[in-house]
Amino acid sequence: MVENQTWTTTRRNSNPRLESSHVITDDTPLLLDIPPSDARINNNNNVSSSSSSSGGSSSSVVTTGIVASWYASNIGVLLLNKYLLSIYGYKYPIFLTILHMVSCSAYSSAAVHLLRLVPYQRIHSRRQLVKIVVLSGLFSFSVVCGNASLRYIPVSFNQAIGATTPFFTAVFAFVITCRKESPRVYLSLLPVILGIVVASNSEPLFHLFGFLVCIGSTAGRALKSVIQGIILSSDSEKLHSMNLLLYMAPMAAAILLPVSLYIEGNVAAVTIEKARADWSIILLLAGNATVAYLVNLSNFLVTKHTSALTLQVLGNAKSAVAAVVSVLIFRNPVTVLGMTGFAVTVMGVVLYSEAKKRSKAIAAK
Repeated sequence: MVENQTWTTTRRNSNPRLESSHVITDDTPLLLDIPPSDARINNNNNVSSSSSSSGGSSSSVVTTGIVASWYASNIGVLLLNKYLLSIYGYKYPIFLTILHMVSCSAYSSAAVHLLRLVPYQRIHSRRQLVKIVVLSGLFSFSVVCGNASLRYIPVSFNQAIGATTPFFTAVFAFVITCRKESPRVYLSLLPVILGIVVASNSEPLFHLFGFLVCIGSTAGRALKSVIQGIILSSDSEKLHSMNLLLYMAPMAAAILLPVSLYIEGNVAAVTIEKARADWSIILLLAGNATVAYLVNLSNFLVTKHTSALTLQVLGNAKSAVAAVVSVLIFRNPVTVLGMTGFAVTVMGVVLYSEAKKRSKAIAAK
């Protein structure tokens, strides 16, 4: 399960009831508060210079490791999905998404209830529950479409399409909330669209259905972001992202199960038969589901040890890195014009981010 995400987003203030625990909002990753292990405080509460230097060095190593794990998990889940769905021949994207949801539910429960990485938040009303169910439906649609697209199109093209998320976010925000952006923000979206048009026309392995479901995944991710900002806007209903995942993952699995049974048949029986012939499928599925959760956990850790802006920058670079790695591994053909279109789209996303940041700075004055 991937939504970068970035399962890729606005930031809001934290729930006042949880401010003492430094809990951020439902769509803002919160990370473990891990102090530098080498820092030492003497009896007079003075920190020695050598200890501070050692702690800073240790912190840099931890941050580098976390950023590396973020890239590894985000790119790894894409490559594993592509391998399973397209190369290995496990042609059940809905059931694969269910496994992702079950994994996220189990790991989130352990993180919240057993490890107590973040304070547990309860659902306080039926209205709030209905809102989370709605988000779970959008979440399911987006992830299934994203996984299904990998059966038909290369990871590189999938990432190029996914980079257009800001365009759909701006459109849905205007249509649903009538929120207008500055002219500079809208102008920055032009290269995003131009780039994907060029990349699509130049893609050697273009597949219409794969293209359409990937567009659906990207639009669904953007719609979920906008809807989430609307229906969980009150302080009493905001949920920390790990708590939100804890509730949404099992709901998404429940929504997708009858759909999988209707469209894909008895996948569990087919999987058992495959496992009897090749037991490695179990390891692949279990590893894939685990990495899907690690994407969420690494998002939390990156934001904690760097910043939300850094996560955004890493997200922009991740698409390009994932595309390059996938081409090197799967050897799918690419064209110069296609790569140029992808680059134009990524640059448009960067311009969009900068334009949004300046608009917010001007509005704050």
